[in-house]
Amino acid sequence: MQRKKLLVNILFAVVILAAAALLFRLRDAGKDTTLPLKAQLVYGDKNTVLDLPLDVDKTYDVDTGYLTVHIEVKDGAARFVDSPCPDHICEGFGWLTLEDQTATCLPARAVLAIVPAD
Repeated sequence: MQRKKLLVNILFAVVILAAAALLFRLRDAGKDTTLPLKAQLVYGDKNTVLDLPLDVDKTYDVDTGYLTVHIEVKDGAARFVDSPCPDHICEGFGWLTLEDQTATCLPARAVLAIVPAD
């Protein structure tokens, strides 16, 4: 009885892991990973868009109309740095490097995302 229960549990774990692996592979299906990427900051009440090239190391200071956010681009990655917001959650997202990764600063009404370059 114990042996049968153990085999059922192992089989269940294998099925779950196989399903997770399949979903992980399908997640990136259809994305062209050869396209160059850029960082894009969407901010303010008018959803102003600022494109930031990832191949130029630079720090950007952007007044969103609520707060001034500081974006650092370095080595093909982008992040919020030294945020003036009260909780600094946006800084906790860390470096964004992959397509569709995002970080949000709600008090500044700003979203930083990695998107394909045009």
